[in-house]
Amino acid sequence: MGISGAQWSLFGQVWPAGLLLAQAMQRFELDGDERILELGCGIGLASLVLQRRGADIVASDIHPLAEPFLAYNAALNELPAVHYRQMRWDTPLPTLGLFDVIIASDVLYEQGHAALITDVIARHAYPDAQVLVTDPGRGNSARFTRLMQEQAYSLDESRCPMSDDDPPPHRGRLLHYRRGTARAALA
Repeated sequence: MGISGAQWSLFGQVWPAGLLLAQAMQRFELDGDERILELGCGIGLASLVLQRRGADIVASDIHPLAEPFLAYNAALNELPAVHYRQMRWDTPLPTLGLFDVIIASDVLYEQGHAALITDVIARHAYPDAQVLVTDPGRGNSARFTRLMQEQAYSLDESRCPMSDDDPPPHRGRLLHYRRGTARAALA
């Protein structure tokens, strides 16, 4: 599956950037018609928030335990199962379709991920689209932003604390990209 043994212990936890994305999805303005894709959903906290709000959400990850964790967490929260697709960022998945909104948290942890994720976005975003990424400040967001700008996205960036002891200027970022006529949707 392309997952090293060292990464197994990183799965199944609520990471600060994942919590930040879930909080943003609680405030995200839904119009009821948009399709939303979460990349690298992990245990699916942001997808579960959107599922509770009635959004058309598809969660995706490469980890072999993501789907059963997501199903278990949905059941614990008395929610219907979240639609899930196993997805490699380096392999096209044409049956996945197009989305109005693509979300992700802490996916820029390796230098090559910026290009992989922007390629996924190019394949799966409608011409008018939004992309929201929470980043804990690992140093790869500038390259990601340049690649997104090459796809005609504009950026609104907010600094966010990643923990209670993260003093201003906070290291965390909520990166909100828009292209075309996609409206601002964070309250």
